[in-house]
Amino acid sequence: MATDGFTTCLWFDDQAEEAAHHYVSIFKNSSVGSIARYGEGAPQPAGSVMTVEFTANGQKFVALNGGPQFKFNEAISFQIFCADQAEVDYYWTKLTEGGGEPGPCGWLKDKYGVSWQVIPDVLIELVTDPDPEKAKRATQAMMSMGKLDIAALRKAHAGE
Repeated sequence: MATDGFTTCLWFDDQAEEAAHHYVSIFKNSSVGSIARYGEGAPQPAGSVMTVEFTANGQKFVALNGGPQFKFNEAISFQIFCADQAEVDYYWTKLTEGGGEPGPCGWLKDKYGVSWQVIPDVLIELVTDPDPEKAKRATQAMMSMGKLDIAALRKAHAGE
């Protein structure tokens, strides 16, 4: 792994390799890299996967099989900005399938418990509109949604 920049390490109980392949299947510009295995005398069984290096959407990650001590929570999430509703729908579906959980305001948890925010690019423009009434309507509409609906956000923003 290159030493430039930084890499996000995701701690899994024992699903690191499965998770890496799952994320690589969802995002463009993605690939699985090297896989390291535990040796004799390690805290996990010898030969089992210790880490998996992978890139998802150009971002470097390491998935670590560290055991059940730590779980993911909403204090950390990944934001996916989407050009249109088709992208919102794609990421929402792919990340909630197989046991993921939809959440409020464009948030979700995937089947591993990792939190994601699936955000249409236009959302920021609508909720920060210089017209405070338009921004308020768009914000209230967003707050009432699970998966964000661009058409409904635009209608709320317009006062329709």
